[in-house]
Amino acid sequence: MMQYIATFFSHFGAVRFQHLCTERGWQAQVRPVPRSLSSSCGTCVFFKTEVLEEATSLQTPELEQIVRERENGYEVLYTAAE
Repeated sequence: MMQYIATFFSHFGAVRFQHLCTERGWQAQVRPVPRSLSSSCGTCVFFKTEVLEEATSLQTPELEQIVRERENGYEVLYTAAE
């Protein structure tokens, strides 16, 4: 399973996303956003899934971005349309 980080525009969005991940049987934990990532609310969800496309199907209006940690930073995999 790969680990991803989802950031949100609101704290409510992070809690909601974590709940949706848990319903699907994924490991998911609400945490503070790492300093090197920006976020409107300061809360993110670290989650693990085998298929990222399933995670992007959980798009909510609060979802800002989904990234994967790399050796030299983060790879942005999804960004909300403005």
